[in-house]
Amino acid sequence: MKNALIVYFSSTGNTEKVAQAIRTGLEESGVQVTMKKPREAADLNYFNYDLVCVGSPAIEWHPAKPICDLLNKNLAIQRKEGKVKLSAPKIAGKNALVFITYCGAHTGLDEAVPAGKYIGQYFAHLGFNIVGEWYIIGQWNASNPTMVNANTQGRLGDIRGRPNAEDLQKVKQDAKELANRI
Repeated sequence: MKNALIVYFSSTGNTEKVAQAIRTGLEESGVQVTMKKPREAADLNYFNYDLVCVGSPAIEWHPAKPICDLLNKNLAIQRKEGKVKLSAPKIAGKNALVFITYCGAHTGLDEAVPAGKYIGQYFAHLGFNIVGEWYIIGQWNASNPTMVNANTQGRLGDIRGRPNAEDLQKVKQDAKELANRI
């Protein structure tokens, strides 16, 4: 049986909803899934999984600090163990999925892509096959008064309630399809 690890940080619930949809899709396809938050995943060996999924909200073009801290700590360990090699040779059967939630009020998707690339580079350095970078719109839920209109007047239009049932159904279906490719 294939196995997967989902590690995610969610401050407002958007990324957690996506993580749950990924979990459901993978499990419905017969993949054994372990789900953790960053503080619970510090000592896990990603090489023990066929698929590692890491999710974060995009915060000023970066992953959330708990995800950055986790990846930086783990990269230091992997380097020490000699698992970071020149040319980053691909390791058969080791796959990574990156998922990012974002509101994109200012510049749309471009606000999220750097966060996804950041996480993806961690896995690329280990030789994992990056099987996807998923970017999912999520409503702005923070209390920053300068962003009061982010959910209705941003570049993406009205994003209230996102990710919604339709968004999450797509994530679930995409996860099912991914399970069949790994």
